[in-house]
Amino acid sequence: MFEKSTKRSKAGPGVVLAAVAVVQFMVSLDLSVVNVGLPRIATGLGFSAVGVTWVIHAYALTFGGLLLLGGKAADRYGRRRLVLFGLGLFGLASLVGGFAQAPGHLVAARAAQGVGAAALAPAALALLTATFPSGRARVRAFGVWSAMNAAGGALGVLMGGVLTQYAGWRWVMFVNVPMAAFALVLTLRGVVADRTPVRGGRPDVLGAVLATAGMTLLVFGVVRTDRYAWTSPVTVTTLVLAAALLAAFVHVERTTTREPLVRLGLFANRSVAGANAYNLLLGAAMASAFYFASLYLQRVLGNGPALTGVEFLPFALGVVAGSVLAIRLGYRVAPRTLLIGGGLLTAAGFAWFGTVSADGTFAADILGPSIVASVGFGLCLAPVVSVATAGVAPHEAGTASGLLNSSRQLGASLGLAALGTAAQQRAGATGSPESLNAGYALGLSLGAALLVAAVLVAVAVLRRATATPRAAPAEREVPVAAPTTRGHAGSSQ
Repeated sequence: MFEKSTKRSKAGPGVVLAAVAVVQFMVSLDLSVVNVGLPRIATGLGFSAVGVTWVIHAYALTFGGLLLLGGKAADRYGRRRLVLFGLGLFGLASLVGGFAQAPGHLVAARAAQGVGAAALAPAALALLTATFPSGRARVRAFGVWSAMNAAGGALGVLMGGVLTQYAGWRWVMFVNVPMAAFALVLTLRGVVADRTPVRGGRPDVLGAVLATAGMTLLVFGVVRTDRYAWTSPVTVTTLVLAAALLAAFVHVERTTTREPLVRLGLFANRSVAGANAYNLLLGAAMASAFYFASLYLQRVLGNGPALTGVEFLPFALGVVAGSVLAIRLGYRVAPRTLLIGGGLLTAAGFAWFGTVSADGTFAADILGPSIVASVGFGLCLAPVVSVATAGVAPHEAGTASGLLNSSRQLGASLGLAALGTAAQQRAGATGSPESLNAGYALGLSLGAALLVAAVLVAVAVLRRATATPRAAPAEREVPVAAPTTRGHAGSSQ
């Protein structure tokens, strides 16, 4: 129904790619930039040991929970418009968060950042998909996107450490303001509106609220198991309520909304279903790894925030290297193969991480597994995007993009809650380097298990790809723009 009102963007591909790259770097940066600064943030604002994790959860949950609404809005009202709205909100929330005077202020600002990111990410990715529909240019564009995505997440730890130690933790919020302003100017001056806004209908706000509230309660219930046992009435009640909200979300999407937040028929496409399951597990493992590795370097090895950030640099470079390698291999190797190989390599790195010792060193315990895991992670990023949008009709490109981003962020929050709780229970209450090391090692080992599960999803759910840019015509590559009438288009790969 939107095809008649769609205008082909006149923006130069290079400008679009630059704008999307900055947006993705900034959005990804905020998932990790606060990690190294958490101890000083807790001290500065008076967070409890458990409460400070909500600085991460507030962003990840609103980001992940509202991404589907952001994707639908991008399809309906225009990608450029959503990018501009998201950039304005993100920059303002970052500025307010930098001046926070109480825990609630910072958590609220982080939640607002998540709302802005939920508008930005799917709109920017859909804009990239429409600008580079096929061929070598598409492979290169997704490679750049994945490299900026990875670099933002990995370099966020480096930037967060340096800023926390030398400028103060508030600068982990302020740093977003100039980036948002630059991306805003770039989008205003270089990206043309891609569609005339569609009037009538109504956005599925109820679905977005149900999904976000359900996931928030689920994470809250898991995090609180440090105080209440899994079988306690408090935990059971919280998890039952979360399940009820999520069930209500599914019911609303199936029966009561004129335009559902996500058409559940999308999951009949094996590429969409498999890639999002893979992405959720990948996000759960990676978010937990950043958290545990950062705490291990500071609380077990005794490093300062700046040095900790520097020690994450090999990981950042490894992710970029893996992303570049994925571009080169993408011309000859099927995306499914890259997902399997990259997942196994990342799992091996995490298993190696799980051998950290209380009297270890960066060179002996962190450097080697950082390189292995980061290269594997970089190999996964572009292929999972390409597979997740395979066979999706053009008017659902934003929804598919939002769904992919959502699965990563919700996986990150759930993974951090579950693995963080397991690690805390293993570490106990002594707080000694030995006990903390035992907890972090367990969390990293569980991350390896999640990645093995992701590989099994790729093997069992994703079908074998049939074409690459070098081996076949463009129309036989991952058919992002091909409509899916029965939910199976593109799944024959």
